Amino acid sequence: MKLPLILASSSPFRQSLLQKFNLPFDTFSPDVDESALECETPTELVKRLSELKASAANKHFKKGLAIGSDQVAVFNNQILGKPHNKQNALKQLNLFSGNTVTFLTGLCVYDIVTGTKKTCVEPFNVTFKTLSDAQICAYCDAEQPYNCAGSFKSEGLGICLFEKLSGDDPNSLIGLPLIKLSQLLAEFGIDVLTAQSKL
Repeated sequence: MKLPLILASSSPFRQSLLQKFNLPFDTFSPDVDESALECETPTELVKRLSELKASAANKHFKKGLAIGSDQVAVFNNQILGKPHNKQNALKQLNLFSGNTVTFLTGLCVYDIVTGTKKTCVEPFNVTFKTLSDAQICAYCDAEQPYNCAGSFKSEGLGICLFEKLSGDDPNSLIGLPLIKLSQLLAEFGIDVLTAQSKL
């Protein structure tokens, strides 16, 4: 493997996903302002923030490929971020009940030395069951998904909220589209499969 990998995230979920590649990587917290700009579309927002997070690696590392990712939920053309507390989570899940929500995940791979970056945005649709207030409240108490876009953890009990999932890569719903990431890394000369023999 030619360049070290760096994950621009303190999320244990993204770290767990990247471990599937069985390649060594460093992590750091990019600490960026995730507020949307005026008139910014959801796609533009996650693209910009994933690039901002990846390029923040400049402050911590001299070389390597930094991986930045950002995700938002979009419903009725409105951006819905992390709920941060139970009250907001209850509101979001009540809103989603019986409806389809689109999750947009921005992904950027950034070469610290050359400044080259490759970015994409992966959509993923989630159709929610029609949920009762009791089900929503029980779920929030059980998993407390207050730091997750959309107020759920699909890798956990949150899977029971759904009627149908639709998209190219279920990993993108957790926050890191691995299929697309492997393609972007290949463009930088890292083949995840053949890199295994070089460990």
